[in-house]
Amino acid sequence: MNHERSRELYDRALSVMPGGVNSSVRAAPRPYPFFVERGDGAHVVDADGNRYLDYAMGYGPLLLGHDMPESVQSAVQSYASAGPMYGAPTEVEVDLAEFVARHVPSVEMIRFVNSGTEATVSAVRLARGYTGNDKVVVMQGGYHGAQETTLVEGEPGHVHPSTNGIPESFAEHTVPVPFNDHEAITEVFEEHGDEIACVLTEPILGNNGIVLPVEGYHEHLRDLCDDHDALLVFDEVITGFRVGGLGCAQSRFGVTPDVTTFGKIVGGGFPVGAIGGKTEILEHFTPAGDVFQSGTFSGHPVTMAAGLATLEFCAEEDVYDHVNALGDRLREGLTEVVADRAPEYTVVGTDSMFKVVFTRADSGPQSECCAAGCTQDAACERFGECPKNGADVGNAETDRWERLFWPAMKEEGVFLTPNQFESQFVSYAHTEADIDRTIEAYERCL
Repeated sequence: MNHERSRELYDRALSVMPGGVNSSVRAAPRPYPFFVERGDGAHVVDADGNRYLDYAMGYGPLLLGHDMPESVQSAVQSYASAGPMYGAPTEVEVDLAEFVARHVPSVEMIRFVNSGTEATVSAVRLARGYTGNDKVVVMQGGYHGAQETTLVEGEPGHVHPSTNGIPESFAEHTVPVPFNDHEAITEVFEEHGDEIACVLTEPILGNNGIVLPVEGYHEHLRDLCDDHDALLVFDEVITGFRVGGLGCAQSRFGVTPDVTTFGKIVGGGFPVGAIGGKTEILEHFTPAGDVFQSGTFSGHPVTMAAGLATLEFCAEEDVYDHVNALGDRLREGLTEVVADRAPEYTVVGTDSMFKVVFTRADSGPQSECCAAGCTQDAACERFGECPKNGADVGNAETDRWERLFWPAMKEEGVFLTPNQFESQFVSYAHTEADIDRTIEAYERCL
């Protein structure tokens, strides 16, 4: 493949943007990223004319692929042509809020913002304001955006910021625990229960491999929060309107949080975030309550129109049946390839999410119960060695994935997220032929 134009663009970008990018992960491909010129259904075409089958899908927002259905395109064009934005409410904000409240179990009220990070920042502030407590429990390896409360690392009682630029004092009230560890979270509540404002967790770790909860884990979190008057906050920025369909992951797992954060799909591919939850909690946001939250671009009419039209399309068409069936087909094919080529690796994912984690397991291949991705089923032969938390994924062969496997897949014309950790996505634009081609590429590259 020729990449001269991308190289020239990256050279220019390095002079005017830190690292040549506007989001750090985009610089991960070595020696330089390819620059995208346009999207086309399930593909992207780069500045040099190279065409890739796309499984990054904008890191999750593009459930429908790169080509907006006519109804979505019409809604976006209509609201864009009526004026960029107003600094005043619009009807479409109410329409989208009502749609989300009808379908997501935890949502009675919702506040729209501009990014997943802004949503989780606001949710943490809301939890602290509502409970009067300061401590926030998070999962090690979970990701909740670029915010000071959650950019931490360490063990309970020995926590420090995970990046420069954050005062040590900001980490004092954050308590990281391993995902899927009943004992660890129980001990934290025994010691700090009357100080905890919330437990903030992704229902499925989506930025550190794809790690599903073990049986009973979310129910245990729900019980602990209820017993100590803390809030359970699900970060569904990735899983929202992807896992569990319109009811989101919380409906899939049957556990209803007090507050849910959204992003990505709820904006139909445009910048968005949202905080939803019980009325008695959400009304603590200003102007109804005393927890300040505001934003110039919040509820942007074009974003609201794109989000509503996208979700309505999903409700009316076979979107979830299509993408989930393709996800199963892909993970089943990858499981067969891995069993033959690299039995120590683990295929993970659910619905339209997937990944192959380069684990170092010594046990046999995944059992039939996990043939379409690790389900944390205790009956699986791999159960004792499949990833249970972020540390398990971190112990995988990350350099092999990034330096050898990702470039090989790129040369096959398959665009994956450029590290071992971040999820990959099937879209409504993908076909069975795309899936079969992808499985064949994995077989050649593993």
